[in-house]
Amino acid sequence: MKQTFQTALLASIISLAFIGLYHLWHKEHVIEIEENYGKLVARAENSSLRDRYFKDENLHVNFVEAAKAATNAVVAVKAIQIKGNSFSKNKYLKVNGSGVILSSNGYIVTNYHVIEDADDVEALLGNNREYKCKVIGFDRSTDLALLKINEEGLDYLEFGDSNTLEVGEWVLAVGNPFKLHSSVTAGIVSAKARDINIFNKQGIESFIQTDAAINQGNSGGALINTNGYLIGINTALLTISGKFEGFSFAVPSSIVKKVVDDLREYGAVQRAWLGISALEINETKANDLGLPHVGGTLVGGVEKEGAAKDAGLQSDDVILSINGQKTTSRPQFLEMISQRRPGDEILIEYFRKGKKSSTIATLKNQLNTTDYIAVRKDKILTNLGFTLRDLDTSEKSKLKTEGALVVSITKKSKISVTNMDQDYIITSINNESVTTVDDVVKILEKTKGRVELKGFYELWPGDYPYVFEIN
Repeated sequence: MKQTFQTALLASIISLAFIGLYHLWHKEHVIEIEENYGKLVARAENSSLRDRYFKDENLHVNFVEAAKAATNAVVAVKAIQIKGNSFSKNKYLKVNGSGVILSSNGYIVTNYHVIEDADDVEALLGNNREYKCKVIGFDRSTDLALLKINEEGLDYLEFGDSNTLEVGEWVLAVGNPFKLHSSVTAGIVSAKARDINIFNKQGIESFIQTDAAINQGNSGGALINTNGYLIGINTALLTISGKFEGFSFAVPSSIVKKVVDDLREYGAVQRAWLGISALEINETKANDLGLPHVGGTLVGGVEKEGAAKDAGLQSDDVILSINGQKTTSRPQFLEMISQRRPGDEILIEYFRKGKKSSTIATLKNQLNTTDYIAVRKDKILTNLGFTLRDLDTSEKSKLKTEGALVVSITKKSKISVTNMDQDYIITSINNESVTTVDDVVKILEKTKGRVELKGFYELWPGDYPYVFEIN
């Protein structure tokens, strides 16, 4: 009996000791573990254990550090028009918008519609210092523009990868709605590769859709993830009232980075073309073609001498993936192609007559060559009334010369009054030789007064000078 009592007493003491130790440990390290669709989730009050167990940052979202990083790198952009004559000129504010600093030496990205038709562009930084901006270039098809201010040591945002963004992921929108500087709103990614046809089929639409609130003045501002990386440029909202009603749209960083890099390096976007008319797939068409599911991008037509033709693609082929990434819709397909340059090779998986096949296509430019060329629409050119492009390799070889080719001329402009025609090749300005559009732009920007262009037409013999004035 005595031995039984001692055994029971010892067991009680051991149990109490274990209970005490458990409560002591539990007080310092509270961990709740639950099974959620096979995924182990751990929550810990102890910070060291949280660092150890919380690999999924979305379990405990903290916007503070991301917001701090972004507010110093998002600026207010003012587009100004100057009206009047040479004796009296007045400045008028055209529009307020936002911009994002991309480098410590002052490169800023914004929306093209924010600065469109502006005579002057200014940026107001978070420290209330104001700078005049130089417009490096713009791209209407993506509604993006690149600006530059003369400053060093600036805070800036780094690009994140919008391709890895997932629906349901938290994001922050940072901008200047209603002139409220550096305002931050939060939401989630509602959809990707969204086409809302704001460019009337004349641009590349593959927007990130979010429910983060944006309003007038947010255009050109930052969409960032919770790590503070730039994953989009806020561009548009769907609204009846003119104010935020639940959805906003941003150009993905995958497109923004490509456009910005091209504008910095070449002054224009080096756009790649596959050489097809890309169409959506509906259920009826999928059934007609024998597709096992509704999805992909339908090849509506194939251009002669285009990249698709060379790769063996045909009308009614369905593009299923590019470089292993599925093309579930037309906007997604356009986004994938827009990230590339002429000369890039892509692996295309496609469906034809009940079978999957693959081919390699070498992307081309709009002239069906692999040269880096683009139609330049710099402000000095459009003010005068024409657009230009460089001659490509085959043209230089054929014509035995270099120069800038006139692509289009605006009616009733200074250039049109000279009676110049399209396809004119400029070889000199005021007796200073030019070999590229860059040369033309640099000379015209520094010239005042009389300007004489000299050049020729490929199909018309002789030299043709044209004269006009720059005020």
